[in-house]
Amino acid sequence: MNENFEDKDEGLEIIRRFEDMLANNDSVFFDLADFELIIDHYTTNFNFSKAIQACNTAINQYPFSTELLIDKSQILAMSGEFAEALDIINGLEQSEPENADVLLTHGIIYTQKGDFGDAIDYLKRAAALADNRDDILFNIGLTYQSWGKFNSAIKYYKKCLEVNSENEIALQELLYCLEVTGTLEEHIPFFQEAVDKDPYSHLAWFNLGMLHFKLANFEKSAEAFEYATIIKPNFAVAYTNLANAYVCLGEFGKAVDAFQQSLEHEEPSADVYCNIGECYEKMGQWDLSRRYYQKAIDLDPEMDEAWFGIGVILNAQEKWFEAVHFFRKAATVYPENPDYWMAVGAAEYSVGNIVSCLEAYEKASHLAPANKDVWLNWSIILHEQGNFEEAIDTIKAAMEINPDDAELHYRLCAYLLSAGKYREAYNYLENALILDFDKHRLLFEYFPELESQKALTRIIDQYRK
Repeated sequence: MNENFEDKDEGLEIIRRFEDMLANNDSVFFDLADFELIIDHYTTNFNFSKAIQACNTAINQYPFSTELLIDKSQILAMSGEFAEALDIINGLEQSEPENADVLLTHGIIYTQKGDFGDAIDYLKRAAALADNRDDILFNIGLTYQSWGKFNSAIKYYKKCLEVNSENEIALQELLYCLEVTGTLEEHIPFFQEAVDKDPYSHLAWFNLGMLHFKLANFEKSAEAFEYATIIKPNFAVAYTNLANAYVCLGEFGKAVDAFQQSLEHEEPSADVYCNIGECYEKMGQWDLSRRYYQKAIDLDPEMDEAWFGIGVILNAQEKWFEAVHFFRKAATVYPENPDYWMAVGAAEYSVGNIVSCLEAYEKASHLAPANKDVWLNWSIILHEQGNFEEAIDTIKAAMEINPDDAELHYRLCAYLLSAGKYREAYNYLENALILDFDKHRLLFEYFPELESQKALTRIIDQYRK
């Protein structure tokens, strides 16, 4: 752990020296590895102009470095300067026609340009020159995927994983392509074969677990992740995925244990703490749940799920005044989440803040117009406040988006009856009965007194099968 901190500090010191050199217009010598670190730092942070500046400075000191010219070409392509990127790589290709890295870069640039056919030609030439290079096989797969040729992408991602089972991005992209093509199940033998070939490979078991997770085979997924952790007891990501499988199985106690084991082998993260908090919440252990949600917030104050989680706990304990604060904090951190605004609305209603409640539901309706529950909850409060016309208008707005939802028709019928608009109410009742006759019971759940209305009973009986 200390070595990592030292490496990080050393890297920051190198970048600081480079920044000072630029600021003072000095000439400072850096070795090639230092320049690679500086260029990588700027590229990772999408500061392409600084990355190019670093490349130019490095090339001045190391004019014959193919690696630096490749770096510059790649960064130019990332920033959309394809013509200049290709000029550099074409020059390199003339002098080093059998350099696999040059051909690989040429292919990547064509992929970024959208010239997928040319990209594949270059990448396959690179693969032929550098046998068993998983990065080249991965890029062929990625190019086919970008081209929309998912079956070819699958073929090369599988080849990539056969060469290097640790290529996590290849696994993610392979699973994505299998999902898109609907062939996850067909490829169980490929993942199982890797386990059979090397039953002591923690990665083979992990990959099998990921496949079963995608297939919602959560028991098999958990079993595979369990084997991965037995083979490699410090395999943190396997514990995390094991925990997720247990969550899907509803085994929250086991999930907590697995999340805790992941924390023994990696730095604590707000995500893991939040997940533990949610598991305790599902088990109704409010104090432990809140403690872990708070740990998540302490690590990351922008962890909206944790703020929301505490709100859920307080709401369940009928501590609505406190719940409002936490729901509003979640909605402030992530204002585009309609569920947060619905929770704010419900909590504000519980404490009697009707205006704030209605404002929250209105925000939720803008964010999730297709969510009928937003409109229903909003309309119920309007109706309870005696705002019959507004309640009617709210349901009608919902019906413009969900015209075939029987529940909305029944609700509108009830509101129209309350407003004394009987003819219009009966029209909507007939529509509702046609859409879903069985749901007519909802009408009497909303307003039990309506059961005594003979006109309603007659209309319902006409549609009874």
